[in-house]
Amino acid sequence: MSDELMRSGRDATATRRALVRAARRRFATDGYRATTVRQIAADAGVNVALINRYFVSKDGLFEACMLRTSDELDSQSSSRPVHFDDVIERLVAHVVNSPDGDDPLQLLLLLRSSGDENADRIRRRTLEHFTEKLAAAAGWDRDDPATDGVLLRAQLAIATMLGTVMLRASAGVEPLASAGHSELSAPLGDAFRALLVRTPGPS
Repeated sequence: MSDELMRSGRDATATRRALVRAARRRFATDGYRATTVRQIAADAGVNVALINRYFVSKDGLFEACMLRTSDELDSQSSSRPVHFDDVIERLVAHVVNSPDGDDPLQLLLLLRSSGDENADRIRRRTLEHFTEKLAAAAGWDRDDPATDGVLLRAQLAIATMLGTVMLRASAGVEPLASAGHSELSAPLGDAFRALLVRTPGPS
């Protein structure tokens, strides 16, 4: 591959990342309907035509935003064994590190209704995917109805995580907004374990 082609590939990757980052901020703060592709392109400092080139449409860009958020939420890659303590630590880290200076509203994108049916379907699919990954780490088996309660508990754990993030990053509720790792890790870890370690009630 020539140096020119390599540079072109790197430039395209950097542009895609810049657009996704700008779009996540816009979608999370302004909502899907109010956000325009021109605003996103301006925020990223690129020509608006590049959105169609790389993502086809506003829907495609929104889906790319959700896929990035889903990748960040996934506790383990498929090539590594899942350790439950690692899952708990990752959930706590998502809360403790939100908001952060790089992308302070990344998880709020999962909470804000877009008012657009297709966009909401993409958002719901992302949440369901993460729920299933978390539930599987806690012992849920799609083919075993006896573990259905684990899936519900996983959704409650995600609701706890996202609700805490919302109070910290969006509402700025004190003392939660200013609490650090030392103050949050123990109570959050206890809450997640209480939801995810317990087995469903007796049959």
